[in-house]
Amino acid sequence: MESLIGTTTDQAPANPAATDDMLATQPIGYWSGLVHAAVTRHLRDAMARLDVTQPQYWVLNRVNGSPAAPSREEVVAQLTHLADGPHEIARVVDQLLHRAWLRIDDGQRLRLHLTDAGEAARARLRELATEVRAVVHKGISDEEYVAALKVLRTMVANVEVDGASGNPV
Repeated sequence: MESLIGTTTDQAPANPAATDDMLATQPIGYWSGLVHAAVTRHLRDAMARLDVTQPQYWVLNRVNGSPAAPSREEVVAQLTHLADGPHEIARVVDQLLHRAWLRIDDGQRLRLHLTDAGEAARARLRELATEVRAVVHKGISDEEYVAALKVLRTMVANVEVDGASGNPV
């Protein structure tokens, strides 16, 4: 059989048992969705053992990674697109305030800051994320990983549309 690489191929039905010579015909949506679900489940299961959620980790990182302390509204606006619903990040901020992992400054700007306990939790979760990454990346070189992400990035660019016109960008 000649190589399918670099050619346009017919789309085959998703097949988890597809052999290497059949992979070029496999639907990217199926495989990227499978990877997303498996990796997210693995990470969230690991975090659950520490009684933390992935959105809580996002908020801790966002508050920590800002050059200036962000407001609640800024954190919600910047992370809602990642969340499971429009109100999830606001709830997470409330949970982290209740846990005393976040505090609000006394100024008029109502900026969020990590507490010492929040920074300790963030650091532990970063270690956990690194451990999970090692499991996910086992047997995959950095070069292979970069190549895979470049392909995915190109696929996204190929199908992105301008929201106003509906035309490809």
